[in-house]
Amino acid sequence: MPWWGVASALLANVLYSTGFVLEKRALAALPALSTRQPARVVRHLLSSPLWLGGSLALAAGFAAQLAVYRTLPIAAAQGIFVSGLVLLLLLSSVVLGERTSGRERQSIAAILVALVLVVASLRGEDARAVARTAPPTTLLMIAVPSLAAGLLLYRSAERRARRRHRLPTAGVPYGVAVGLLYGVSSLAIKGVSGLLTTHHLAAAAGQLFRSPYPYLLLFTGGTGLVLSQTALQRCRASVIVPVCTTVTCVFTVACGTVAFGEPLPADPLRLALRLGGTAVAVAVLLALPRHDTPAPEPSAGIPELSHEAR
Repeated sequence: MPWWGVASALLANVLYSTGFVLEKRALAALPALSTRQPARVVRHLLSSPLWLGGSLALAAGFAAQLAVYRTLPIAAAQGIFVSGLVLLLLLSSVVLGERTSGRERQSIAAILVALVLVVASLRGEDARAVARTAPPTTLLMIAVPSLAAGLLLYRSAERRARRRHRLPTAGVPYGVAVGLLYGVSSLAIKGVSGLLTTHHLAAAAGQLFRSPYPYLLLFTGGTGLVLSQTALQRCRASVIVPVCTTVTCVFTVACGTVAFGEPLPADPLRLALRLGGTAVAVAVLLALPRHDTPAPEPSAGIPELSHEAR
């Protein structure tokens, strides 16, 4: 693995974590956002200098991610990206004052173990087998159902959240839904990085715009912006972002193997590591709590004893 590819991945982690935390901080000062009014969401976001700073950090992370995909195989890159969860949790605690429960910390640790298993299934020959582009038909057969599933899941989570007397959601369904969108976006980023070249710019640009990659990026970028910011405003970043990142990573590794023609390991042990890691990550996501525990309310009708009466 070229050292600058690894360095770019680590830089992307710092930029993404910083961007998410800045955006979450900015969202707390904005009016309640609704996916039913996407233009209003965008207008409120663009009016916040702090949110714009966070979005610039995310854009810089996107640029670093392009460099990563030109040098590292998909699974190896995702294995490095997921290490950014540690920084995200630290920033969420220090900057946002969020606290994760013991069960959530155990789940996140298990997710990291699952992704380590996936990365452990890699060998040097995997990097040489990675294709730069994917057949458009194969890519769309993966992307379209995945995008539909993400949108339907988000809509279902919205309907449940609007029910009266319902416990506040922890954000897991939102994170899974947005993670599916960003998983498709990650495949598109991989495709764009494979077509970018400093030679024959006109030919490269024509090939790029004849491919589905830029259009998938436009759709997932615009839709993901509205959905992710609405969810991030309602739920803790320390839950939304790890769940979203995990779904994105597992989706990218699993579907990138098919879309970009990366062969599955022939060795039974490596195959078990890759499939087992994916299964563990999915199982952990299903086991995460769906609701936050409401804060205890002070007892009504019981006056506090005065100092003299104690």
